[in-house]
Amino acid sequence: MTTVQNQPDPAKSDSASAATLDAMDAAGPQVGDDMTVEVALSVMASARTVRLRVCDNDGLCTALVTRAQLAVVRDGPGYSDRVQLRDILGVAV
Repeated sequence: MTTVQNQPDPAKSDSASAATLDAMDAAGPQVGDDMTVEVALSVMASARTVRLRVCDNDGLCTALVTRAQLAVVRDGPGYSDRVQLRDILGVAV
C-alpha cells in the first residue's frame, strides 16, 4: 500500500504560513503542552534550537513556539514558574 502525504497548495498560502507549516513538519525537538515555560526554555538551550514544536496528548503538533516568544512571557508581569505552554498558546505568543 502506498502512503500519501497531502502538501499545502503554495498558491493558496502565504509564505509565512508555508514557513510555519514547514517548520512544524520538520524533525526537531517537540514537547508536550503541559510543559512549563521555564522547562521549555531549558530544553531549547540544551537542544541549541530557537523553536519547539508543541504537541497535545495525542502527539499531534498543535503549535510552534520560539525562544523569543517564551522570553516575552517569562519577562511579563503575570509570569510564575507554574505557567504551562498550554496556558499561553491561546494568548498572543
